[in-house]
Amino acid sequence: MKINLRLCAATALLSLAAATSAQAASLSIASTSLADGKPIPLTFIGAEANCGSGKASTPQVSWTNVPTGTRSIAALLFDPDGAKGLGVAHWVVYNVDPARGQIRQGEAASSLDGITVGNNVAGAAAYKGLCPPAGDNPHHYVLTVIATDLAPGALPAGLSREELLLRLKGHGLAGQSIVGTYGH
Repeated sequence: MKINLRLCAATALLSLAAATSAQAASLSIASTSLADGKPIPLTFIGAEANCGSGKASTPQVSWTNVPTGTRSIAALLFDPDGAKGLGVAHWVVYNVDPARGQIRQGEAASSLDGITVGNNVAGAAAYKGLCPPAGDNPHHYVLTVIATDLAPGALPAGLSREELLLRLKGHGLAGQSIVGTYGH
């Protein structure tokens, strides 16, 4: 009886340690460009006057604690409020080696060595500065990082957000988001 009790207690402690360890090792993302729940600076807003005369720079995003088996990273910047609630893809990035650890601010406005930039809402393989209609309530911009089991370079150039998400089905290992707001 004492042995069974000790065995149960030891098993419970090991289970708790494993659960705590799994939680501590989950994917984490951060951005020096966007703060969760806060207004987005003009640096990342479209340069056109009707957008707010920003600089249309890509945001910085970093990741740590990628799950075991992660072979590439994808990042998306999406406005679920845009297009009258149908959503607007501003930035589609994939085929990124997870060891890179980040995409720097101003980097990957278009594809470069080791980073594929997919098609935005306008069908261009480029970053599209944020641009909600003037007078709308502030829009929510979701910056999501997805850890995948696909090798860097496994996905072809020119994917839209929707096409990328379809190709990632069954290959996503973890994802995290930061949500910023902008309106003018």
